[in-house]
Amino acid sequence: MKIKNHKDLRIWQKGIEITDLIYKITDKFPKNELFSLTAQMRRAAISISSNIAEGFPRHSKKEYKHFLSIALGSCSELETQVIIAKRKKYVSEEGSVNLENMINYESKMILNLLKLLK
Repeated sequence: MKIKNHKDLRIWQKGIEITDLIYKITDKFPKNELFSLTAQMRRAAISISSNIAEGFPRHSKKEYKHFLSIALGSCSELETQVIIAKRKKYVSEEGSVNLENMINYESKMILNLLKLLK
């Protein structure tokens, strides 16, 4: 399969799946978290696939790697926020493990692409 645009990339697709799940989970957070943890988690999740998409059409590997690095940072940020949500009991143990596994898988895919681009 030929990759025509960012939507053909598995790492972009996985980022969208993570965002969908984050929205579903944060919809159940307390209303007092709407402008704090809920918003932060949604922004971090959105940042993953957005930076993969933004970097894809760049004209140099250096630029693309920069955006992939930002996406990787967003994965770490989101993982931290999932831990906080679990500690606050906004997310179940099972739900947090599932999310952390998805985020870790995404991080590994981004790292592999970064290695491939070197």
